[in-house]
Amino acid sequence: MAKKNKIKRPLARLPKGFRDFEALEIRGLKAMLTKIEQVYESYGFEPLETPAFEFTDALGKFLPDQDRPNAGVFSLQDEDDQWMSLRYDLTAPLARYVAQNFDTVPKPFRRYATGTVWRNEKPGPGRFRQFTQFDADTVGTESIAADAEICMLAAETLEALGFERGEYRIRVNNRKLLDGVLESIGIDVDPDGAAAEQRLTVLRAVDKLDRLGVEGVTMLLGDGRKDASGDFTKGAGLEAERIARIVEFVSAGEAVGGTLFDTLGGLVTGNARGEAGLAELQKIYSLVRAAGFDEDRIAIDPTIVRGLDYYTGPVFEAELTFEITDDDGQKIQFGSVGGGGRYDDLVARFTGRPAPATGFSIGVSRLQAALQVLGRATGPAVHAPVVVMVMDYDDLPRHQALVSRLRAAGVRAEMYLGTSGLKAQMKYADKRGAPCVVIQGEDEVAKGEVQIKDLIEGAKAAQSIKDNAEWKEVRPAQFSVPVESLERAVQDVLSRHSD
Repeated sequence: MAKKNKIKRPLARLPKGFRDFEALEIRGLKAMLTKIEQVYESYGFEPLETPAFEFTDALGKFLPDQDRPNAGVFSLQDEDDQWMSLRYDLTAPLARYVAQNFDTVPKPFRRYATGTVWRNEKPGPGRFRQFTQFDADTVGTESIAADAEICMLAAETLEALGFERGEYRIRVNNRKLLDGVLESIGIDVDPDGAAAEQRLTVLRAVDKLDRLGVEGVTMLLGDGRKDASGDFTKGAGLEAERIARIVEFVSAGEAVGGTLFDTLGGLVTGNARGEAGLAELQKIYSLVRAAGFDEDRIAIDPTIVRGLDYYTGPVFEAELTFEITDDDGQKIQFGSVGGGGRYDDLVARFTGRPAPATGFSIGVSRLQAALQVLGRATGPAVHAPVVVMVMDYDDLPRHQALVSRLRAAGVRAEMYLGTSGLKAQMKYADKRGAPCVVIQGEDEVAKGEVQIKDLIEGAKAAQSIKDNAEWKEVRPAQFSVPVESLERAVQDVLSRHSD
């Protein structure tokens, strides 16, 4: 007898770095996005939506980590053999849009955007390959006031989401300052120069200061560093003297007024690029203070670098300063939930014409996780649907009419769409978390009534009823009303459990 071939079925699984989002989280996310949008709109930014795919050459190679064979992006070829990639952020597509519509968009062009981005990076705890960002950008002005405004926008957004002052800080630096330090120790800072890769390695090393500390950054500035998993990251190859100068710069401390500026000034004196960066930082400092944003909200911090290579001036990072307990039981700060900076050359890649720009991106998923840690992750009050039981499968229109009446009255409701009996339907309603069910069998039809069973009150009563006989006698939380009173009776049940 011939042996049957075993059917090979696909495994129900997700690729590493991806996850599913369920109802509660999705509703909370939508509520967050609405609050962010309201702040961005109040600043006069306009919405823009760009496609998930862009031509790969339009995106450029600006990823903070390039530890994947295809430079950190998910790519494919179209029917014309042109390479396309899923966007890794919302800034590169904006640059393409402005370049494509350069003569028609108002300048400065102020836009906000939210959407999914993808990065083909090594996944890890809390590090996903697909996540949501919410950006605001101003394109077409060199004014440092635009950078100061972005910092203020970020602070007000965090407060609108429920973070209190003292639980967050917007930290600001200027890439020209670090470039000035690098020039002073003989490193070419031209992004297209011979030392471009070394400079980028330095930037990425300094950007990991919060996570790795001075010792880890020192290793990355030198020969390299091996992490806990055994993976080795090649360093910038700098000598001890040059490493010490960079560490001195990033260790200058947070903003304490003129003292910090004096310290930074001493590190870049005589270097035109560094002095220009310091002057820009001082302007941002004066603008945000004049607007009432003190150091507990927006602070100057030379440790902020941002790993992306396209930043050309001020850079910002939104940090949550409260502590959480990690998997090892250690107290750590929650850390960064967003960042950005000035990128004056990104649009010019396409047009050859100057189009200075600045912007900020919020990591929505991390913000949502932070609110959950604080117990403040809330979404709109949405009750589970009221379920209309099907008592007669030969008379579905009658049950459908009841559902339609409830929906017309603003009640979230559904008719049971399975084929099982009443007991299975009740189990379904329980799994759905239905606040109540509507029952209309032959007896109710004859009386012109419907029965409503309050499942929440029923569950409470069940805990105190001793036996089945008492249950049948009391019939807790189950009552009949005339058909014409259906909507009001269901709304009364929902109001009772509105909390």
